[in-house]
Amino acid sequence: MPESPMSEPSPEPSRRQILRTAGLGMSGLALASPLLAACKVGSGGSGGSGGAATLKIGFVSPRTGAAAGFGEPDAYVLGLARKAFADGLTIGGKKYQVKIIDKDGQSNPQRGSQVANDLINAEGVDLMLTTSTPETVNPVSDACEAAGVPCISTVVPWEAWYFGRGAKPTQKQAYRYTFHFCFGVEQFHQAYTHLWPQVKTNKKTGVMWPNDSDGNAIRQALGPLLEKDGYDIVDPGAYTDGTNDYSSQIARFKSEHCEIFNTFPIPSDFATFWRQAAQQGYRPKIVQVAKTGLFPSQVEALGSIGVGIAGGAYWTPTFPYSSSLTKISSKDLADGYQKSSGKQWTQQLGPSLALFDAAAAAFQAATDPKDKKAVAKAIAGLDVQTPVGRLQWGKGPNANVVATPILGGQWVQAAKGSPYKLDFVLCENSSDPNVPVAARLHPYTS
Repeated sequence: MPESPMSEPSPEPSRRQILRTAGLGMSGLALASPLLAACKVGSGGSGGSGGAATLKIGFVSPRTGAAAGFGEPDAYVLGLARKAFADGLTIGGKKYQVKIIDKDGQSNPQRGSQVANDLINAEGVDLMLTTSTPETVNPVSDACEAAGVPCISTVVPWEAWYFGRGAKPTQKQAYRYTFHFCFGVEQFHQAYTHLWPQVKTNKKTGVMWPNDSDGNAIRQALGPLLEKDGYDIVDPGAYTDGTNDYSSQIARFKSEHCEIFNTFPIPSDFATFWRQAAQQGYRPKIVQVAKTGLFPSQVEALGSIGVGIAGGAYWTPTFPYSSSLTKISSKDLADGYQKSSGKQWTQQLGPSLALFDAAAAAFQAATDPKDKKAVAKAIAGLDVQTPVGRLQWGKGPNANVVATPILGGQWVQAAKGSPYKLDFVLCENSSDPNVPVAARLHPYTS
């Protein structure tokens, strides 16, 4: 859909990193009955017959720019959601048509804020959905909070979303209109401390944590947790996104014999760093990445040095959960995408579809789906089944957030006869034992 220009783009919102402590917790992830059982689908077309009111959903994600990999499956997920909503929703005896308006945040905070305000002011959306990295999600959430528009977001570590937008550790409900579901530092900590012991190392861990919302949240919370578990953290200091020369960091990791490496960079930065590390002979036993290395396209672009990289998975086709809106299982979601696109499944499929599960459930649970305060109130107590599991707001770690799993795994050569070059295999399931483990972690250097 073409972007609507704005005469006065909103300035980039402040994203302070105030993560001093974190109320960390996990939500229950057991399979639950879909909340939408009472949702009736009408028989009319999507054109809005009989003067039906229209519910407008805004959707903002990074389709282009540094985080474009997250937007790879957008077209497919949006197609599923539009099909599910095509005949509208009957809520409280009234028929509503549903219109989804999607925008590209271009991996840029200023652009994310601009398109969010366009959707709010020009399109009059009733509910905003947004996903993938603080650079997109945080400014969209800030715009919605300021305008009093309910918003559900995902795929930003929840501390980087909650504290990165200015919430204080003592606040249990910092926001009235914005809500989030995603893994957090505790889920990373669980995954790493269950995954890394599968390979014998000296526990010296070189880290590359950038000077951004993700990196600062991780540095302040994850680092101390790992140190308590006996990991010796070697941190050369926060670096600026877009750095081109990592020779000093590589030399430090080599001189201190760091057999574990961990980073939370934008994809382009990791590609630059890891190629330089290979050229300079740094080959740790465990290469643990986050925020990049999530999708096949990112790892394949590295060539042979991408094989064996360890990563986290917030959704895979083996998750034993289904979408309450579309009734599609995780396995069928991946299979359908591969057949439709000709590309390998990507873990972004799960949470992106989960946003629409939550949107439908929020409209259904609201006393009036056209009343923004009522929709926000409904989200605050929402309980909905999605491909990433059961989402229950109000269960912690605070009123605005549902903490979801991140599971540890590794990129390996695909089996002979596979149409793809690589496979991602899960090696631990500490934050959701319902998801099966497929293999053990192997040393990167093997």
